[in-house]
Amino acid sequence: MFNNSLVELDRAHLIHPVASYRGHEQQGVRVLASAKGATLTDASGHQLVDGFAGLWCVNAGYGHETIVDAAARQMRELPYATAYFGLGSEPAIRLASELADRAPGDLKHIYFTLGGSDAVDSTIRFIRYYWIAKGQPQRDQFISIEQGYHGSSTVGAGLTALPNFHAGFGIPFDWQHKIPSPYPYRNPVGEDATSIIEASLASLRTKVEAIGPDRVAAFYAEPIQGSGGVIVPPEGWLKAMRDLCRELDILFVADEVITGFGRTGPLFACSQDDIVPDFITTAKGLTSGYVPMGAVFMADHVYQVIADGAGASPVGHGYTYSAHPVSAAVGLEVLRLYEDGLLANGVKAGARLMAGLEALRDHPLVGDVRGRGMLAAIELVSDKKTKTPLPAEAQPARRIFDRAWQNGLVIRAFANGVLGYAPPLCCTDEDIDAILERTAKTLDQTLEDTDVRKAMKG
Repeated sequence: MFNNSLVELDRAHLIHPVASYRGHEQQGVRVLASAKGATLTDASGHQLVDGFAGLWCVNAGYGHETIVDAAARQMRELPYATAYFGLGSEPAIRLASELADRAPGDLKHIYFTLGGSDAVDSTIRFIRYYWIAKGQPQRDQFISIEQGYHGSSTVGAGLTALPNFHAGFGIPFDWQHKIPSPYPYRNPVGEDATSIIEASLASLRTKVEAIGPDRVAAFYAEPIQGSGGVIVPPEGWLKAMRDLCRELDILFVADEVITGFGRTGPLFACSQDDIVPDFITTAKGLTSGYVPMGAVFMADHVYQVIADGAGASPVGHGYTYSAHPVSAAVGLEVLRLYEDGLLANGVKAGARLMAGLEALRDHPLVGDVRGRGMLAAIELVSDKKTKTPLPAEAQPARRIFDRAWQNGLVIRAFANGVLGYAPPLCCTDEDIDAILERTAKTLDQTLEDTDVRKAMKG
């Protein structure tokens, strides 16, 4: 039974992430009550297909009893174990080993965090330590990509290149630099893959030269830019950027917080691009969102420099909940589920999702369809020829999300009219078809929006 008092308690006390505080106070919370598979049920009994896997994290889907059992068993046996003082727990040790076995190349050392943001922060600290240990402390400049997302911690949000994460916070810092996104749909050089790759390489070279070739420490890239609008670079782009970083002696960090653990097909999107980064950051699908956990994958050649540089002294970086045994136990069971069929099902479901979204390309509002596996987007425009975004007056993020919700669908609706999809890998054909049918209905309703129609006529 829905309880109005929860709405009032939420309004009075719970600060929501990335929200208009006054707007949320006015609108009130939507309370989720239960979930199973790919289906959510809110406190009023309204059922929805979760087309976004929570926050692109519940990759395995909801309600796996074996995950619950793994967590409960570990909580009974050893609910907490610090990784300080040379201590550890079996689940954390085994999870690190299993992840290292599956990681690309020499990414054989795992540092556990609480989530993606502190995984990114950890890489910055490790990278600074690495260059200081190599006798190059002047390498203290970091480069990321416009419309990229690397967390919302103070330092990570500076690498992030989305206005909401900068406004009012005094970031980015002057040692954090950006180059343009590859963004094929809106790239000034057009949609030709070779031209986009050449433009990105030139941008990175120019930026490094402007900063100083001996000043740049690292370059950060997502295999697919998630929160920037599910921007899929052309094939070969990531490998070309990785190769250039190696040529320029810059460490390359692949942020796989969103793309990792089956989201694009394999466990790591890097493997699809045939690259071995110096670091990979992960979270989200690592535990399928059942409990908090992130991980930094560190290449052996980086680890050896840091270890030799520290010698007998401790490397002064740590978190209370690093290598948490309950999270690690969950991670082990989730990994088993992925490899026992969820990865294969995700590939099948992703092909169905992409085909269905492509079939919507003729809709009057659909300017672009893009994605890989179970990570996709459609970009809405008021004019296909000019690629004019939906007008701000139409409040695309709020109104489209509301329409989809009423239609029994959860998606990510971005302010610029991009609709993001990241369903659980457990989706059945019926789940995918429901996502597509409810998307089509939502698009038709949006087409009737007065502000949208006015923009299309004007």
